[in-house]
Amino acid sequence: MSGFSIVGMTGGIGSGKSTVARLFGGLGVHWVDADDVARQVVEPGQPALQAIADHFGEGTLQANGELDRAALRQKVFEDPEERRWLEQLLHPVIREALVRQLAPADYALPYVLLVSPLLLETDQHELVDRVVVVDVPEETQIERTMARDHNSREQVERILAAQMPRATRCEKADDIINNAQPIDQVDTAVRTLHQRFLADFGRGA
Repeated sequence: MSGFSIVGMTGGIGSGKSTVARLFGGLGVHWVDADDVARQVVEPGQPALQAIADHFGEGTLQANGELDRAALRQKVFEDPEERRWLEQLLHPVIREALVRQLAPADYALPYVLLVSPLLLETDQHELVDRVVVVDVPEETQIERTMARDHNSREQVERILAAQMPRATRCEKADDIINNAQPIDQVDTAVRTLHQRFLADFGRGA
């Protein structure tokens, strides 16, 4: 793949993965967000978007040719078979793009960061050398997601129920960052892990 070790970071919805990733980024760590990549592979002109329109119909496209995410989400949430079809289409495409973006040129550090909500649910975990889970209590997840996405509690609880249980996710972690604590303490935890990764992956700080 590349000469870098890969640290995978995951967490449930509303856990604050992007906030923690930006802290690593502030230390010079190259990071790729699988959510961003998932959006890129269905942009207008991409083969995956055409395949979605062919399969689900033009109703999944907006007037400007972009994907109508709400319409697609409704179709796949109502039908597990359709969700599986979509996953079989997108997961390999996303993985290929991730592999490409996780190999930066002229990069001095020995590791890069893959941030993905589905790291442990998909074969993306096979790409990583270590798993970091960003963890907060479920009630915090619900409150943060309701405030961020303007979703109802019922909607957020349904999303939570479809994700890997918090306890299972934490069991699979090599390291856990408690993101329910003040940001300065989260920053300290990130810096501590960063130093450990620099040492473990072969270069001093």
